[in-house]
Amino acid sequence: MELRDLVYFETIAALGHLGKAAEKLNRSQPALTKSIQRLEESLGARLFERDGRRIKLTPVGELLKVRGKQLQQSIAETQREVRDFASGVMGNIRLGCAASMADNLLPHLTGALLSRAPEVTLNLVIGQDDFLREGLLSGRLDMVICPQYEADPLLDTHALFDDEAVVVASRHHPLFNASYQMRDLCQYRWVLPATTVAARRWIDNAFQARDLPLPRVQIETTSISLLPRLIGETHLLCFLARETLEDVKGVTHLREVALKETTMKRTIVVFVRMGAYLSPSAQLLLSILKNEGSQFFTGVQAV
Repeated sequence: MELRDLVYFETIAALGHLGKAAEKLNRSQPALTKSIQRLEESLGARLFERDGRRIKLTPVGELLKVRGKQLQQSIAETQREVRDFASGVMGNIRLGCAASMADNLLPHLTGALLSRAPEVTLNLVIGQDDFLREGLLSGRLDMVICPQYEADPLLDTHALFDDEAVVVASRHHPLFNASYQMRDLCQYRWVLPATTVAARRWIDNAFQARDLPLPRVQIETTSISLLPRLIGETHLLCFLARETLEDVKGVTHLREVALKETTMKRTIVVFVRMGAYLSPSAQLLLSILKNEGSQFFTGVQAV
Protein backbone atom coordinates (compact mmCIF):
# COMPACT_ATOMS: atom_id res chain seq x y z
CA MET A 1 0.00 0.00 0.00
CA GLU A 2 1.50 3.33 -1.10
CA LEU A 3 0.81 6.67 0.57
CA ARG A 4 0.25 8.23 -2.87
CA ASP A 5 -2.58 5.79 -3.53
CA LEU A 6 -4.17 6.69 -0.19
CA VAL A 7 -4.05 10.39 -1.08
CA TYR A 8 -5.72 9.67 -4.44
CA PHE A 9 -8.29 7.44 -2.73
CA GLU A 10 -9.20 10.18 -0.22
CA THR A 11 -9.81 12.72 -2.99
CA ILE A 12 -11.94 10.30 -5.02
CA ALA A 13 -13.94 9.40 -1.91
CA ALA A 14 -14.54 13.07 -1.06
CA LEU A 15 -15.71 14.00 -4.59
CA GLY A 16 -17.55 10.77 -5.42
CA HIS A 17 -16.57 11.19 -9.06
CA LEU A 18 -13.48 9.85 -10.84
CA GLY A 19 -13.41 12.58 -13.48
CA LYS A 20 -13.58 15.41 -10.93
CA ALA A 21 -10.89 13.74 -8.84
CA ALA A 22 -8.64 13.41 -11.90
CA GLU A 23 -9.08 17.11 -12.65
CA LYS A 24 -8.34 18.16 -9.07
CA LEU A 25 -5.29 15.89 -8.77
CA ASN A 26 -4.05 16.69 -12.29
CA ARG A 27 -3.93 12.97 -13.11
CA SER A 28 -5.60 10.90 -15.80
CA GLN A 29 -8.64 8.78 -15.00
CA PRO A 30 -6.84 5.57 -16.02
CA ALA A 31 -4.02 6.43 -13.58
CA LEU A 32 -6.51 6.86 -10.75
CA THR A 33 -8.31 3.67 -11.72
CA LYS A 34 -5.01 1.75 -11.50
CA SER A 35 -4.31 3.38 -8.14
CA ILE A 36 -7.63 2.15 -6.74
CA GLN A 37 -7.04 -1.30 -8.23
CA ARG A 38 -3.68 -1.49 -6.42
CA LEU A 39 -5.38 -0.64 -3.12
CA GLU A 40 -8.17 -3.15 -3.68
CA GLU A 41 -5.68 -5.89 -4.57
CA SER A 42 -3.61 -5.19 -1.45
CA LEU A 43 -6.72 -5.23 0.76
CA GLY A 44 -8.58 -8.01 -0.98
CA ALA A 45 -11.83 -6.05 -1.09
CA ARG A 46 -13.67 -3.53 -3.25
CA LEU A 47 -13.54 0.10 -2.12
CA PHE A 48 -16.12 1.72 -4.41
CA GLU A 49 -19.43 0.82 -6.02
CA ARG A 50 -21.52 2.57 -8.65
CA ASP A 51 -24.32 4.93 -7.61
CA GLY A 52 -25.82 6.22 -10.85
CA ARG A 53 -23.24 8.44 -12.51
CA ARG A 54 -21.29 8.76 -9.30
CA ILE A 55 -19.40 6.28 -7.19
CA LYS A 56 -19.70 5.73 -3.46
CA LEU A 57 -17.68 3.94 -0.82
CA THR A 58 -18.32 0.37 0.20
CA PRO A 59 -18.22 -0.42 3.95
CA VAL A 60 -14.56 -1.39 3.50
CA GLY A 61 -13.96 1.90 1.71
CA GLU A 62 -15.54 3.83 4.59
CA LEU A 63 -13.19 2.11 7.03
CA LEU A 64 -10.15 2.85 4.86
CA LYS A 65 -11.20 6.51 4.62
CA VAL A 66 -11.08 6.85 8.41
CA ARG A 67 -7.86 4.86 8.81
CA GLY A 68 -6.23 6.61 5.89
CA LYS A 69 -6.71 10.04 7.49
CA GLN A 70 -5.28 8.74 10.74
CA LEU A 71 -2.29 7.30 8.90
CA GLN A 72 -1.61 10.55 7.03
CA GLN A 73 -1.80 12.51 10.28
CA SER A 74 0.61 10.06 11.90
CA ILE A 75 3.07 10.39 9.02
CA ALA A 76 2.88 14.21 9.12
CA GLU A 77 3.46 14.21 12.88
CA THR A 78 6.40 11.82 12.52
CA GLN A 79 7.97 14.12 9.93
CA ARG A 80 7.59 17.09 12.30
CA GLU A 81 9.06 15.14 15.20
CA VAL A 82 12.07 14.01 13.17
CA ARG A 83 12.68 17.55 11.86
CA ASP A 84 12.51 18.95 15.40
CA PHE A 85 14.97 16.33 16.64
CA ALA A 86 17.36 16.72 13.71
CA SER A 87 17.46 20.52 13.86
CA GLY A 88 17.79 20.64 17.62
CA VAL A 89 15.27 23.48 17.90
CA MET A 90 12.35 23.88 20.23
CA GLY A 91 9.96 23.53 17.31
CA ASN A 92 6.75 25.12 16.13
CA ILE A 93 3.34 25.57 17.81
CA ARG A 94 0.08 25.78 15.88
CA LEU A 95 -2.29 27.31 18.42
CA GLY A 96 -5.99 28.01 17.98
CA CYS A 97 -7.72 30.51 20.26
CA ALA A 98 -11.32 31.64 20.67
CA ALA A 99 -11.74 35.01 18.99
CA SER A 100 -12.63 37.43 21.78
CA MET A 101 -10.06 36.16 24.28
CA ALA A 102 -7.23 36.44 21.76
CA ASP A 103 -6.44 40.17 22.12
CA ASN A 104 -6.14 40.01 25.90
CA LEU A 105 -4.78 36.51 26.35
CA LEU A 106 -2.25 35.92 23.58
CA PRO A 107 0.16 38.83 24.24
CA HIS A 108 0.62 37.76 27.90
CA LEU A 109 0.76 34.06 27.11
CA THR A 110 3.17 34.54 24.21
CA GLY A 111 5.42 36.72 26.36
CA ALA A 112 5.65 34.02 29.02
CA LEU A 113 6.42 31.39 26.39
CA LEU A 114 9.10 33.39 24.56
CA SER A 115 10.84 34.27 27.81
CA ARG A 116 11.48 30.54 28.26
CA ALA A 117 11.81 29.45 24.61
CA PRO A 118 13.03 32.45 22.58
CA GLU A 119 13.56 30.41 19.40
CA VAL A 120 10.05 28.99 19.22
CA THR A 121 7.85 29.80 16.20
CA LEU A 122 4.08 30.26 16.41
CA ASN A 123 1.18 29.91 13.98
CA LEU A 124 -1.84 31.57 15.63
CA VAL A 125 -5.35 30.83 14.36
CA ILE A 126 -8.27 32.84 15.75
CA GLY A 127 -11.89 31.75 15.30
CA GLN A 128 -15.11 30.32 16.70
CA ASP A 129 -15.10 26.98 18.51
CA ASP A 130 -16.54 24.98 15.58
CA PHE A 131 -13.80 26.20 13.21
CA LEU A 132 -11.07 25.57 15.80
CA ARG A 133 -12.33 22.07 16.60
CA GLU A 134 -12.25 21.08 12.93
CA GLY A 135 -8.69 22.40 12.63
CA LEU A 136 -7.60 20.42 15.69
CA LEU A 137 -9.20 17.15 14.60
CA SER A 138 -7.79 17.48 11.08
CA GLY A 139 -4.26 17.91 12.42
CA ARG A 140 -3.82 21.53 11.30
CA LEU A 141 -3.65 22.73 14.92
CA ASP A 142 -1.70 21.36 17.90
CA MET A 143 -3.97 22.75 20.60
CA VAL A 144 -7.01 24.97 21.01
CA ILE A 145 -8.11 27.31 23.81
CA CYS A 146 -11.89 27.77 23.83
CA PRO A 147 -15.05 26.93 25.80
CA GLN A 148 -15.57 23.25 26.51
CA TYR A 149 -18.05 21.53 24.21
CA GLU A 150 -19.38 18.00 23.93
CA ALA A 151 -17.01 15.24 25.08
CA ASP A 152 -14.92 13.79 22.25
CA PRO A 153 -12.89 10.58 22.75
CA LEU A 154 -10.31 11.89 20.25
CA LEU A 155 -9.49 14.94 22.38
CA ASP A 156 -7.70 15.41 25.69
CA THR A 157 -9.12 18.26 27.80
CA HIS A 158 -7.49 20.44 30.47
CA ALA A 159 -9.74 22.89 32.34
CA LEU A 160 -8.42 26.45 32.80
CA PHE A 161 -11.20 28.51 34.41
CA ASP A 162 -15.00 28.91 34.61
CA ASP A 163 -17.08 31.71 33.14
CA GLU A 164 -20.64 32.61 32.16
CA ALA A 165 -22.35 33.78 28.97
CA VAL A 166 -25.40 36.04 29.24
CA VAL A 167 -27.93 37.84 27.06
CA VAL A 168 -26.88 41.42 26.38
CA ALA A 169 -28.72 44.48 25.05
CA SER A 170 -28.23 48.21 24.69
CA ARG A 171 -28.68 50.10 27.97
CA HIS A 172 -31.49 52.00 26.20
CA HIS A 173 -33.30 48.87 24.98
CA PRO A 174 -37.10 49.03 25.51
CA LEU A 175 -36.90 45.70 27.32
CA PHE A 176 -35.60 47.56 30.38
CA ASN A 177 -38.61 49.89 30.59
CA ALA A 178 -40.45 47.36 32.76
CA SER A 179 -39.89 44.02 34.47
CA TYR A 180 -39.32 41.22 31.99
CA GLN A 181 -39.35 37.43 31.67
CA MET A 182 -37.74 35.09 29.20
CA ARG A 183 -40.80 35.06 26.91
CA ASP A 184 -40.42 38.84 26.47
CA LEU A 185 -37.13 38.27 24.63
CA CYS A 186 -39.08 36.62 21.81
CA GLN A 187 -40.38 40.04 20.74
CA TYR A 188 -36.95 41.15 19.58
CA ARG A 189 -34.40 40.08 17.00
CA TRP A 190 -30.87 38.86 17.64
CA VAL A 191 -27.32 38.88 16.35
CA LEU A 192 -25.76 35.44 16.94
CA PRO A 193 -23.08 33.12 15.55
CA ALA A 194 -23.88 30.14 13.33
CA THR A 195 -25.75 27.11 14.70
CA THR A 196 -22.50 25.11 14.57
CA VAL A 197 -21.14 27.22 17.46
CA ALA A 198 -21.74 25.77 20.94
CA ALA A 199 -23.03 29.01 22.50
CA ARG A 200 -25.62 29.38 19.73
CA ARG A 201 -26.84 25.83 20.24
CA TRP A 202 -27.10 26.43 23.98
CA ILE A 203 -29.24 29.57 23.72
CA ASP A 204 -31.44 27.95 21.06
CA ASN A 205 -31.97 24.93 23.32
CA ALA A 206 -32.76 27.17 26.29
CA PHE A 207 -35.75 28.62 24.41
CA GLN A 208 -36.79 25.31 22.88
CA ALA A 209 -36.76 23.53 26.27
CA ARG A 210 -39.31 26.05 27.56
CA ASP A 211 -41.57 25.74 24.50
CA LEU A 212 -40.66 29.24 23.36
CA PRO A 213 -39.86 30.27 19.77
CA LEU A 214 -36.18 30.13 18.88
CA PRO A 215 -34.38 33.50 18.83
CA ARG A 216 -35.13 35.37 15.58
CA VAL A 217 -31.68 35.95 14.13
CA GLN A 218 -31.44 39.09 12.01
CA ILE A 219 -27.64 39.10 11.76
CA GLU A 220 -25.43 36.02 11.83
CA THR A 221 -21.72 36.75 12.16
CA THR A 222 -18.38 35.29 13.25
CA SER A 223 -16.99 38.74 14.16
CA ILE A 224 -16.75 39.14 17.92
CA SER A 225 -15.18 42.61 17.89
CA LEU A 226 -18.19 43.93 15.92
CA LEU A 227 -20.81 42.82 18.44
CA PRO A 228 -20.52 45.28 21.36
CA ARG A 229 -20.89 48.43 19.23
CA LEU A 230 -23.49 46.79 17.02
CA ILE A 231 -25.64 45.91 20.04
CA GLY A 232 -25.04 49.33 21.60
CA GLU A 233 -26.53 51.12 18.60
CA THR A 234 -29.52 48.85 17.86
CA HIS A 235 -32.38 47.04 19.61
CA LEU A 236 -30.86 43.66 18.79
CA LEU A 237 -30.11 41.14 21.51
CA CYS A 238 -26.90 39.14 21.72
CA PHE A 239 -25.29 36.34 23.75
CA LEU A 240 -21.85 37.22 25.12
CA ALA A 241 -19.44 36.17 27.84
CA ARG A 242 -19.90 38.16 31.03
CA GLU A 243 -16.21 39.18 30.85
CA THR A 244 -16.85 40.71 27.45
CA LEU A 245 -19.75 42.71 28.84
CA GLU A 246 -17.73 43.95 31.80
CA ASP A 247 -14.85 44.91 29.53
CA VAL A 248 -16.84 47.03 27.07
CA LYS A 249 -20.08 48.17 28.71
CA GLY A 250 -18.61 51.49 29.82
CA VAL A 251 -17.69 52.29 26.24
CA THR A 252 -20.65 50.86 24.34
CA HIS A 253 -23.46 51.30 26.90
CA LEU A 254 -24.39 47.63 27.13
CA ARG A 255 -26.41 45.99 29.87
CA GLU A 256 -27.05 42.39 30.88
CA VAL A 257 -30.54 40.98 30.45
CA ALA A 258 -30.44 39.28 33.83
CA LEU A 259 -32.31 35.99 33.64
CA LYS A 260 -31.28 32.73 35.28
CA GLU A 261 -32.75 30.75 32.36
CA THR A 262 -30.45 32.44 29.83
CA THR A 263 -27.24 32.38 31.90
CA MET A 264 -24.86 29.74 30.53
CA LYS A 265 -22.20 28.40 32.91
CA ARG A 266 -19.22 26.88 31.13
CA THR A 267 -15.53 26.04 31.42
CA ILE A 268 -12.69 27.41 29.30
CA VAL A 269 -10.26 24.62 28.39
CA VAL A 270 -7.24 23.78 26.30
CA PHE A 271 -7.79 20.86 23.90
CA VAL A 272 -5.15 18.60 22.34
CA ARG A 273 -5.64 15.51 20.20
CA MET A 274 -5.34 12.30 22.14
CA GLY A 275 -1.93 10.73 21.51
CA ALA A 276 -0.85 13.37 18.99
CA TYR A 277 2.77 14.47 18.67
CA LEU A 278 3.56 17.78 20.36
CA SER A 279 6.84 19.54 19.66
CA PRO A 280 8.98 20.39 22.71
CA SER A 281 7.71 23.96 22.53
CA ALA A 282 4.08 22.82 22.36
CA GLN A 283 4.67 20.63 25.42
CA LEU A 284 6.11 23.64 27.21
CA LEU A 285 3.12 25.82 26.30
CA LEU A 286 0.70 23.14 27.47
CA SER A 287 2.57 22.93 30.77
CA ILE A 288 2.39 26.73 31.18
CA LEU A 289 -1.35 26.70 30.54
CA LYS A 290 -2.02 23.82 32.91
CA ASN A 291 0.12 25.12 35.77
CA GLU A 292 -0.07 28.90 35.41
CA GLY A 293 -2.98 29.47 33.04
CA SER A 294 -5.32 31.28 35.41
CA GLN A 295 -3.00 34.29 35.70
CA PHE A 296 -3.23 34.92 31.94
CA PHE A 297 -7.04 34.97 32.00
CA THR A 298 -7.64 37.83 34.41
CA GLY A 299 -10.09 40.08 32.61
CA VAL A 300 -9.95 37.98 29.45
CA GLN A 301 -13.03 37.91 27.25
CA ALA A 302 -14.22 34.39 26.45
CA VAL A 303 -16.29 33.43 23.42
